[in-house]
Amino acid sequence: WQSVIGLMAALYLVFSISESSNLRVLELFFNWVRSGFDVNLPPKAGLMVPFFKEVSYPLGVLGFVVLTYLVIVGSSNAVNLTDGLDGLAIMPVVMVGSALGIFAYVTGSSVFSRYLFLPHIPGAGELLIFCAAMAGAGLAFLWFNAHPAQVFMGDVGALALGGALGTIAVIVRQEIVLSIMGGIFVVEAISVMVQVVYFKYTKRRYGTGRRILKMAPLHHHFEKSGWKETQVVVRFWIITMLLCLVGLSTLKLR
Repeated sequence: WQSVIGLMAALYLVFSISESSNLRVLELFFNWVRSGFDVNLPPKAGLMVPFFKEVSYPLGVLGFVVLTYLVIVGSSNAVNLTDGLDGLAIMPVVMVGSALGIFAYVTGSSVFSRYLFLPHIPGAGELLIFCAAMAGAGLAFLWFNAHPAQVFMGDVGALALGGALGTIAVIVRQEIVLSIMGGIFVVEAISVMVQVVYFKYTKRRYGTGRRILKMAPLHHHFEKSGWKETQVVVRFWIITMLLCLVGLSTLKLR
């Protein structure tokens, strides 16, 4: 179901980046099908490289759909894997979501986007309202999710919030910046992938599975290493705060 939703969102976004009318988006989709799946996308639909604002790699419709699918499904699962300690996932979601809200406002403004050499996406500024609502709801949730937690996020919350972050990043054309600001999510997901692959490889080769980390995801490794739960959570918050500042610096620095 993640794949179905991710692909549907990707097919919609690939044409809505250049058009704000749903009727026009549908028309572009049918034109793409009739043309034998060969339609040129505007430059703003390319992969934007932070700090090098003149650099934009054209993806084409297929490349855009694949990238969008990977970003939405990947971010959804990455946030879900991070949600393993009280308050660990929600605060980074609030910080990254708030930073993406700033990108959305700038991208949606023809004046600010032109001044900062960012692609202008009509209507993207409205996402600031969604990001603000997500941040406010997240902080209210954190009040009860802080250690010791009274309320838990679960898969329903984590998968949805991760997918939302990925979708916003695609709309404002900041997929790489999302991977920077959400570095904690990326590292948590990679730690699980590496642990599972290495365990299966060593089990097939040596007969017994071996581990690189004491336990995956990464936050459990630090717990096994002697860190208290609250230490892991707050330190991951600090890292995310710094990464969000790095991501926001890409607005101006070039």
